[in-house]
Parts: sequence; C-alpha cells; structure tokens
Amino acid sequence: MDRKTLGTMIAELRKAKGLTQLELAEKMNVTDKAVSKWERDLSCPDISSIPRLAEILGVSVDELMQSRTTGPDKKENIQDTIMLVLKCVGLAMGVAVAALSIIGELETEAGLTMLGIGLACIAMQFFRK
Repeated sequence: MDRKTLGTMIAELRKAKGLTQLELAEKMNVTDKAVSKWERDLSCPDISSIPRLAEILGVSVDELMQSRTTGPDKKENIQDTIMLVLKCVGLAMGVAVAALSIIGELETEAGLTMLGIGLACIAMQFFRK
C-alpha cells in the first residue's frame, strides 16, 4: 500500500468527490483555511471530527487514517519505535539521576538502580535482530 500523508489523503478524496475546500469546510463547520492547512499537513482535523470527515469523503476512518500497511514495513516501524523508546528510557533515567542528585533527593542505591535500567535499555539496542 502506498503511504500518503493525511493531508494528501484528504486532498485526493475531496477532489475525487468534486468538492472545493470551501464546500468541505462548510460541511465540517470549519473555515476553508483550516481545510487548506489540513491538506498541506500544517495541521490536522480535530480527532473528534475524523468520523464526520471520513463520512463526507466516503471512506472508513481506517482508510482515512491509513491504519493498514504492508507486513514488512509495519514490522520495521514497530522495531524502530521500540528502539526509540529504549533510547528515551535510557536518557530519562540519566536525566532523572542527574536532577535528583543536584537537588539532594537521591539515595545511592536508587541512583545505581536507575542508571542500571538506563544502561540496560541503551545496551538492548545492540542486540537488535
């Protein structure tokens, strides 16, 4: 499946329905400037308005939000996300130890535990399959 941005999807579907940005805006109770920003990926529709937008454009919410991807890409994205989360946890633990040490609110054992967790998270990146 070809991956497109939400803005691209909105623009293509709107045009396929023969609607102008102003007409879509009126149906959605927003300004045509808002629709323009959606289509240029400068902003997104409010989450509560997504079902209405999908209905107007004649697609399901899943299709509009592109929740379906091909197998390998999806697996790769999940692995990349896991690696990012591990890096963030490692960084967060280091920052927490530093901040708590500065304000004098960190016991040695707790600090070592936090640093150990952070290092373990960062080390897990090297064992990626």
